[in-house]
Amino acid sequence: MSLKSWPSRAVIAVSAVAIRQGSPGAGVPQLQSGATDYSYSDDNASRRGGGWERASRLGAAQQTEDLRDRPWLIALPAWPLIALFIGYPVWWVLGFGDMIWPVLALPMALLLIRAGRRVQVPRGFGVWLLFVVWMLMSVIEIDNGPRLIGFVFRAAQYLAVTVIFVYVYNGGSSTLPTRRVASIMAGFWIVVVLGGYLGVVDPTGVLHTVAEKLVPGSLASNDVVSQMITPHFTEYNPNSFRHIAPRPSAPFSYTNNWGNAYSLLLPFVFIALAKLRRGPLFWLLAVLVPASLVPAYLTLNRGMFLALGIGLLYAVIRFALRGHARALLALGVFLVLAAGLATALPVKQKIENRVASSNTNQTRAAVYDEAFDRTLRSPLFGYGAPRPSERIAGAPSIGTQGQLWMVLFSFGFVGAALFMGWLAWLVWRTRRARTTTELWAHVTLVMALVESVYYGMLTAGLAVTMVAAALALPSSSRHSTQADLALVR
Repeated sequence: MSLKSWPSRAVIAVSAVAIRQGSPGAGVPQLQSGATDYSYSDDNASRRGGGWERASRLGAAQQTEDLRDRPWLIALPAWPLIALFIGYPVWWVLGFGDMIWPVLALPMALLLIRAGRRVQVPRGFGVWLLFVVWMLMSVIEIDNGPRLIGFVFRAAQYLAVTVIFVYVYNGGSSTLPTRRVASIMAGFWIVVVLGGYLGVVDPTGVLHTVAEKLVPGSLASNDVVSQMITPHFTEYNPNSFRHIAPRPSAPFSYTNNWGNAYSLLLPFVFIALAKLRRGPLFWLLAVLVPASLVPAYLTLNRGMFLALGIGLLYAVIRFALRGHARALLALGVFLVLAAGLATALPVKQKIENRVASSNTNQTRAAVYDEAFDRTLRSPLFGYGAPRPSERIAGAPSIGTQGQLWMVLFSFGFVGAALFMGWLAWLVWRTRRARTTTELWAHVTLVMALVESVYYGMLTAGLAVTMVAAALALPSSSRHSTQADLALVR
């Protein structure tokens, strides 16, 4: 299928619609001023005697006051995040989806450097920085050129998500408010859902991209690189003797990456819906939430189902303890729809058939066992990168079947402890979650901690996790108003 295929153009077209829903100059879906907005008038005040224009003027005045009276606020533009997340289908169609993260992290880094001493990081961020340093030091274990290329690529991804975290964390309420970040992430979720439908509509679809013509043949022959530059709509091998049905994966290389991104982004959709309450984007999201369950179920992604089950149950408990009836009602409706569609699609039967026709559980267990045993032989820095299995012919490379196992095998026990320690600290540090937005971001972190055991999270999943952390952590650049806090009482 060529670049002119209608499904690919549909993904880009709908993404463009989402961008046009933003305010002038914002380039993202613009959320109406509501009680949950940081640094903006509450929803009732905006409707009294002046309408939305009055609210906009008050918001602009507040932005000016923030920058004048609070010099630590940094005027960080939203366009790098828009280009990265909302523009992702463009990069994917061009064949640069997996490579765009460090490229667009570069302007964010330059903007942060220009801000100088005003850049802040949260308490505990040193744990992540130690992981990054340890990861870089593990290069001493690389033993050949191709693995060095892979190491540099993954190192650039880790550095990119670091920059994304610091950028969003320092985004002031005047230029990069929480509501705008949530809109961008909801837009990325729309991209993921539409990509899933590409796999449903055209299971054998494949794109021949610009990157194919630019990447040297010796590099393009690598299986991982080939998956990047020649994207498929599903993870499917028609020649396999197991006859496993196609599983949607677009706009990512693997179905597990799709499930990881879908589940971690869903809380941002709930944030956006709570803030919008009306308008074209609200109705688009409202329609896509139940519709998204079709490609989600057809992935037969047990890890995604597990994480969503844990995350949504946890959210129900937290909202119930706070007496938040509206959130409980919305979650109840979603869960009823999900249960009904699961019955209609016989998801349980499909999963059982997949398990019966493959040895995925046994292979994963054997790969995890080998990863641990071999790390004992190189416990300090691991092996720098995944390696072929020494025990199982045809098995996935050791260090690829889960983020925990990747950092353990690649960077040793210290690297794994630092990485998992950072995720665990994020969950603990954000547990109080003063606002509804912070609570949903906290739920994303809980699901990320669960999925890190069996999903590789580089790069989209880890980037989404870092954005959620930046929104959930207390920051002097994001000031909660009484209206914000009223939502969680």
